[in-house]
Amino acid sequence: MNIPPEASVRVSAGALQDFAGRLGAAAGLPTAQAGLLAELLTANDLRGVFSHGTQQLATYARLIRDGALNSTATPTVARETSSSLLVDGDGGLGYFPAFEGTRRLIDKVAQSDIAVLVTRNHGHFGAAGLYSRMTLPHDLLCFVTSGHQLQLAPGDSVYAAAGGSPMSFSAPTDREAPVVLDFGAMHDLYTDAPHRDEIARRAPGLVHRAIGLGAICQAWGGFLAGVPLDPERARRRYPGANQGSMVIALKIDLFLPASEFKAEMDAYVRTVRGLDAITSGETSFLPGGVEAAREQAFRADGIPIGAAHRERLESVAAEFGVPVPWE
Repeated sequence: MNIPPEASVRVSAGALQDFAGRLGAAAGLPTAQAGLLAELLTANDLRGVFSHGTQQLATYARLIRDGALNSTATPTVARETSSSLLVDGDGGLGYFPAFEGTRRLIDKVAQSDIAVLVTRNHGHFGAAGLYSRMTLPHDLLCFVTSGHQLQLAPGDSVYAAAGGSPMSFSAPTDREAPVVLDFGAMHDLYTDAPHRDEIARRAPGLVHRAIGLGAICQAWGGFLAGVPLDPERARRRYPGANQGSMVIALKIDLFLPASEFKAEMDAYVRTVRGLDAITSGETSFLPGGVEAAREQAFRADGIPIGAAHRERLESVAAEFGVPVPWE
């Protein structure tokens, strides 16, 4: 899904972020929110997470324009304790309550050692790794997930029960690339997945684990955020605001000095790099290592924008009268 394209044009991160910000503003977002969204999406492209990068603007801009999402949403804290936050997204994109909520969560953990955030009433919040990476400079461990409105009916496949299944875990290091696991448990098992039946036949335990992980994503990131199982019970002013999320963060120092933990993580990363890779001739990485290497290369040489990525952005850019950065 996120393999860099063989044929592409290279665009600097600055130019791509500027374009994304102008497109978000043209779709109706306030300047500050358009800028933050552009920064977060470009950060994903820099790491090679193209599925959740700037090409998502094609969907977001149209949802905002068509009124499915609130273009002027103001996230607010609906409930708060010393170690928890519930942030309402006001019917807008999920990036804004999740980003602000995670920022506030980090402050809470400084005082409470462990804290949890739930966000509700918003649209897509992007890659879960955006928020687990925010905690890394603060010597925290983090888990992030999200759930969305299911549409289950008798006769559907059990695969549908797992929803989108996004989750991320992060652990900081000292000198090496931090460990950031950011994935969707069901992405190889969607309806259009080319080898789903073969995977199920050859590795049924793997399929059951994937569905189980997706169920937890839905329960913790969806139901807990007020997204009901039955869509008939949903009461939404904005139909696109059909998602929620959860972020849990805790101090490493609760159990081990952070410096000692990060030194151990550095050794772990280096040791794994010396192991035989799954694909012969390649380097072994822990989660996040490939993305860190791509970010370093893409910052230097530009982000590779493949044909499908360009077509999506060119189409939506033409609708909103915003020139693309490769013309």
